[in-house]
Amino acid sequence: MNYEIIQEGKFKYIEVGEGEPLMLLHGLFGALSNFKDLLDYFSKRNKVVVPMLPLFELDLLHTSVGGLEKYVQKFIEFKGYDNIHMLGNSLGGHVALVHVLKHPQRIKSLILTGSSGLFENGMGDTYPKRGDYEYIRKKTEVTFYDPAMATKELVDEVYDIVNQRLKVIKVIALAKSAIRNNLGDELKEIKTPTLLIWGNNDTITPPFVGKEFNKLIPNSELHFIDKCGHAPMMERPDEFNEILNGFLTKLNTPVPV
Repeated sequence: MNYEIIQEGKFKYIEVGEGEPLMLLHGLFGALSNFKDLLDYFSKRNKVVVPMLPLFELDLLHTSVGGLEKYVQKFIEFKGYDNIHMLGNSLGGHVALVHVLKHPQRIKSLILTGSSGLFENGMGDTYPKRGDYEYIRKKTEVTFYDPAMATKELVDEVYDIVNQRLKVIKVIALAKSAIRNNLGDELKEIKTPTLLIWGNNDTITPPFVGKEFNKLIPNSELHFIDKCGHAPMMERPDEFNEILNGFLTKLNTPVPV
């Protein structure tokens, strides 16, 4: 299914369905294809919104986790969304965490999967080898439990990014910003109901990271998915959607008096 990308002012986004907004924030090498199964499934019960994060459009000074969070905040204000279920993968999870810490008012729940913010082994921590397609393919495969998930289309997208010098500089700036912006001391402040969905075979934000988030975020629950790497919503969409659907249903079920 192809979704129309809407452009309004400086914002580009997808918006499908009706109901409480489910906002999806992609990671450093994220693309719309990452969320295809989520969009298909949840647009029947929610207004699913995917803002295109300006990873390569911000000036270098604002190419940071904080700069992306400001963009998300302006987008939410522009659209007037409320009761948002904010879901972030990888760097997108980090942006969601910073947002909930700064502006919890409009956020009804937080969903993190393979989120940075505590610890990560990323592609951006070393200068990506430009022009070395095989290296990029292997680095992309590491994202998944099943290397076949790193399709040629996906590898080509990453290869295209790392072969543009300015984009590489911005990838490194974002990766370094994520490492610097460790949220360990602040997570206890989060009051928002939080769902953590982690791949049992994630090598970028390994399972212990999910456990640490669960320990530090007071109102959180943690689910692991077997035979799954850093992008559970792509690699195991059925299990991911079932866990998320159960969480959202429970959240909207009145507690018996």
